[in-house]
Amino acid sequence: MTITIEDIRKAADEIKGEVVRTPFVHAKRLSKILGCELYLKLESQQFSGSFKDRGALYKIKNLTQQQKAKGVIAMSAGNHAQGVALHAQRLDIAATIVMPETAPFSKIERTRALGAKVILSGETLDDSRKVVDEIVAKDGLTFVHPYDDEYVIAGQGTIGLEMLEDQPDLDAIIVPIGGGGILSGISLAAEAINPNIKLYGVEANLFPSMSQTLKHQPATSGGSTMADGIAVKEPGLITREIIDKLVDEIFLVDESQIETAILTLVEEQKVVSEGAGATGVAAILNNPEKFKGKKIATVICGGNIDARMLSGLLMRGLMRDGRLVRLRTEMVDQPGLLAKISSIIGKARGNIIDVMHQRHFYDVPAKMVEIDFIIETRDSDHVSEIMEKLDEGGISNRVLSSRSCD
Repeated sequence: MTITIEDIRKAADEIKGEVVRTPFVHAKRLSKILGCELYLKLESQQFSGSFKDRGALYKIKNLTQQQKAKGVIAMSAGNHAQGVALHAQRLDIAATIVMPETAPFSKIERTRALGAKVILSGETLDDSRKVVDEIVAKDGLTFVHPYDDEYVIAGQGTIGLEMLEDQPDLDAIIVPIGGGGILSGISLAAEAINPNIKLYGVEANLFPSMSQTLKHQPATSGGSTMADGIAVKEPGLITREIIDKLVDEIFLVDESQIETAILTLVEEQKVVSEGAGATGVAAILNNPEKFKGKKIATVICGGNIDARMLSGLLMRGLMRDGRLVRLRTEMVDQPGLLAKISSIIGKARGNIIDVMHQRHFYDVPAKMVEIDFIIETRDSDHVSEIMEKLDEGGISNRVLSSRSCD
């Protein structure tokens, strides 16, 4: 471990004014829910939308003139790609980014918009690495590693400096883990400034690569996760040494917990986070007793969530909470039926946003009709109230799950 607190302070001086000193906000609503004092470091507010700006810039600034002239290359699912592309463009250095074919469209297009040459190859970062190695050998480009590089780790460690400058008496910090760069940097800074602070990492349970490496367990990483920013099969060699020495515990969170954390951040704190960025909150939500009564912090490491995914998650959240419901009604087909049902729902203060009136394809008697209503409601109790009013009006009804279509 050759990275010191002085290296991190040097990095902070060199990148000052070229990256955002991001807000470190007290999450008052979440604190009240969890019974702790929670702070969020909003790295989602960097220009590229993630913490990767820091390490990428510090690495690029420390290249030789010859390396800058030949250009840089990186592998990334999106955030590191944008960080490298942004600062390479600013410093007039050619950048090539190899991205998995599974990378979100939005991240691919943003990387191209920042002037980088984008090559799509493979399904994972490990596949992309093979292409990077081939290009480095052929063209002599300098590889800017997304996490296993001392300059990159020192750059990410500047986050820890800022957090402890703003809140020096933190009891614990929880940080997402992909390859381990951000957790390594923050841990080195935090341990040097406050040796008593507890340090925790969090991984998506589909990609528990750091946990398994440190426990000498067989590797199982793989699958489709909404936390694509930390979907790393092979953690860094430098980072695993740092994390093994300094980090107290690594949590695992599943896809439903990540989804809940994204929705909670949007609804309770008005913070938009991508899946990876929300994993720290997911870990806290699922281990409230460990942090109760303590002053803790987590890093919202990125906000580059695909708009379509966010829209889908918000709709699913409304359905789960009973605030968006699909009701199927059934009665004898007769004139005025639709108006009658609509009137009952309206008087119960339900807001109808869609109606599906299809008698030909439902398995119902010829004189009967089934009509589906998509309704906005206050909550599940309001849904029950609407159903009772329909029953009182002689209209049979039932709630369909979001997956039902028959």
